[in-house]
Amino acid sequence: MPQKSDIWLLWAILFGAIAGLACGWWFGPTMQPIGWVGDLFLDILKMLILPLIVAAVISGIGGLGDIRQLGRLGGITVGYYFCTTALAVLVGLILVNIIQPGVGVDTFSADSPTDVIDAGSATGISDLVRSLVTPNLVDAAANLQLLPIIVFCLLFGAALTTLGERGRTVVDFFNGLNEAMMKLVMWVMYLAPVGVFALIANTLGQAGGGAAFWQELQAVGWYTATVIIGLFVHFLLLLAVAGWLGGRGLDYLRAMGRALIMAFGTGSSSATLPITMSAAEAGGADPKTLRFVLPLGATVNMDGTALYEAVAVMFIAQAYGIDLGFTAQTLIFITATLAAIGAAGIPQAGLVTMVIVLSAVNLPLEGIGLLLAVDWFLDRCRTTVNVWGDSVGAVVVGRLSGQTTR
Repeated sequence: MPQKSDIWLLWAILFGAIAGLACGWWFGPTMQPIGWVGDLFLDILKMLILPLIVAAVISGIGGLGDIRQLGRLGGITVGYYFCTTALAVLVGLILVNIIQPGVGVDTFSADSPTDVIDAGSATGISDLVRSLVTPNLVDAAANLQLLPIIVFCLLFGAALTTLGERGRTVVDFFNGLNEAMMKLVMWVMYLAPVGVFALIANTLGQAGGGAAFWQELQAVGWYTATVIIGLFVHFLLLLAVAGWLGGRGLDYLRAMGRALIMAFGTGSSSATLPITMSAAEAGGADPKTLRFVLPLGATVNMDGTALYEAVAVMFIAQAYGIDLGFTAQTLIFITATLAAIGAAGIPQAGLVTMVIVLSAVNLPLEGIGLLLAVDWFLDRCRTTVNVWGDSVGAVVVGRLSGQTTR
């Protein structure tokens, strides 16, 4: 796609997002009838996810040539994910201790939905480990359980690299499939301005419009501000990392603009993945590296979610007048970092995995009810940071693993 078209498309998507916010704010529930347009656009994106991941991961691993490169690339990727997620939690804990948004908040009306508690109570370390594999790939594909699909593709691609010329033929097939999928992504992108407009307008309309949302926002205003400030600080830190280690700075941020706006519009790292991969390649990330890093990152790397969980748990403790010392906050640091890995593919992802962190420090699960009014908005903000974290990983891992960037 020519560079001028990229710039035009970025502005068109941005206009769609702003128009969606304005219409949802002013017209409120009357915007809900157009919700099907946003859902249709989201379904089109989801339709591309599975074939894109299969083609991208297998062609990316096949393109490494030497199977030993997979271990090096995987080790650097996991190290990057862990470090940035831990950094996000640390930023959140520092800010929430300084601002103390939960002090003086009325907890009388707090009520945690039963489905959130039930879903969270079933999520443990053993469940996270077992989610890496599945006895039925078809069932996993039908339910968009991406992690076992990625694991299978990694192993399959690695096996192909050991078969010589016969394996090369299969890799060439997936290379062609990957190019075809990227072409489809480019076509779908022209629907993005309308899709993002409908998604945002409908969501704000469901919240009751601007006046209703503003009232909800005022009730937990300092909590919302703390999360947003933390996400912004982490966003800038990752930008610095991209410029320092990855050799990419503001130019890369501009290239990723359409993916970041899409992340805010859809509220889903997985649904945004096709756009993220296209934008990262246009921004100069190494194609072989991003085909490995981005699909995996969209599934397990959740910087924004980890930061949000740390702030939210401390906010609940402050609201209930519970003083958490250094030991308890260290436990929050560890569990929030690990729980964020399990956030992908779970309904109400951030809220569900937050139950793990709340249980670890014996806080009341009912406190989740304090967050529900603004969670849909913060979910879009943290998803944007999640996608940015994955995108920075594509250039940083590429540079550290010795892969070239354009």
